Order: sequence, then C-alpha cells, then structure tokens
Amino acid sequence: MNLAEPPKQLIERYRAIPDAQARFAAVVDAATARPMLGDEFRIGTFRVEGCQVRTWLVPEYHEGRCWFRVDSDAISLKAIGGLLCDFYSGKTPDVVVREAPDVLTELGLMPHLAENRRRTLWRIREKIGAFAQSLLNDGP
Repeated sequence: MNLAEPPKQLIERYRAIPDAQARFAAVVDAATARPMLGDEFRIGTFRVEGCQVRTWLVPEYHEGRCWFRVDSDAISLKAIGGLLCDFYSGKTPDVVVREAPDVLTELGLMPHLAENRRRTLWRIREKIGAFAQSLLNDGP
C-alpha cells in the first residue's frame, strides 16, 4: 500500500472488487506485506484497548503531517486498522480531525468482524482523531 495514495483512490481500489468477501480478503492479504512494529512500539503506551487481541497504534507527526502505523496479533485488525492508517497518513491534523468518512462501512468490511473487533477499530479511529486534535490544541 502506498501511503501517498489519495484516499479516494484507496477506497476506489477496494470498491472495484464487487464481492464483499473477496474485498475483505484483499484487505487482509495486503496486511501480510505490512511490517511488524518493533518491540519498542509494542508497549502499553501505544496499546489500543478494547479487544482481547493485542493491538498497537503508533501516531507520528513530521513536517506538518500526521502518520500512523498499526500492528496487531490478529491479521484482520492489522489489515483493517492499517487501511485506516493509510487513509489518514500524510494529512495535516486539521484534515484528520475534519475528515471522518465511514470508510470501513462504505467498503463493507465491518460485517466480517466480531463486535469486539469492530470496537477496537473504532477506538483506533478515535485515537487517530485525538492525536490530530492534540496537535491542533497544543501544537507539535
């Protein structure tokens, strides 16, 4: 996944897969290419609560833009959380806060997940938004 890929193009690439199950499989397959986070990031500071499976979100801010990386012991969370990270990475904090499309529902990915995994993904989105909001409130 190219982090510079525009969000609309990112959505359209997956939307072009007509079958929802095949679309979900493509997102999960793309996750296998995502690098694992190093041990220095797999700590409580970056932990996303809400699921029995360990999941971490690493927010970063460079040159006026937000960048996000995710990892999880569950490939489905790594995959769909990674899609969220791709969608919001490279944007300025004000755009991250302002732009809240329901990309996961729009792509039909949520029905393939258990309720606790859905909650974890919404928490990832909340943490992404909170990070960007903190940059707007407190400055970089």
